[in-house]
Amino acid sequence: MDTENSCENPCPISRSLSVAGDAWSILILRDAHAGLTRFDQFRKSMGIAPTMLTRRLATLTEEGLLEKRRYSEHPPREEYLLTEAGRDFLPVLFMIGAWGRKYRGGGKLTQFFDAETGTEIQAIAVDEVTGAKIGTRPMRVVVPDER
Repeated sequence: MDTENSCENPCPISRSLSVAGDAWSILILRDAHAGLTRFDQFRKSMGIAPTMLTRRLATLTEEGLLEKRRYSEHPPREEYLLTEAGRDFLPVLFMIGAWGRKYRGGGKLTQFFDAETGTEIQAIAVDEVTGAKIGTRPMRVVVPDER
């Protein structure tokens, strides 16, 4: 994917994938939502090469999903915290997980529970205007210059 020209593409899915569309970036965001903030925590959780992790953290920071904050001066150390855009990615992660549970769900799977109710979270995507589950009604795609 040509990430240099992704902002010229009118498709919001394409634009989003240019920022967080690779597996490592999505897994970093998953781990950040689970409370991981430090380079070594991410590396240990995912088994990712340090150079790859450095690049992905830099991209997620440059694109505004994470922000760096120094937590130690000597030696200098930084942690990565979710921004508003990063926190808004959580429903996307849950939809990917719901698809994976349905179509790639063999064996034991990690479960996610609502901390207040204790019930397992069952993610669905719903159109805010109609209240209909996305995928149950016909849709049409309108490209900006084709209106």
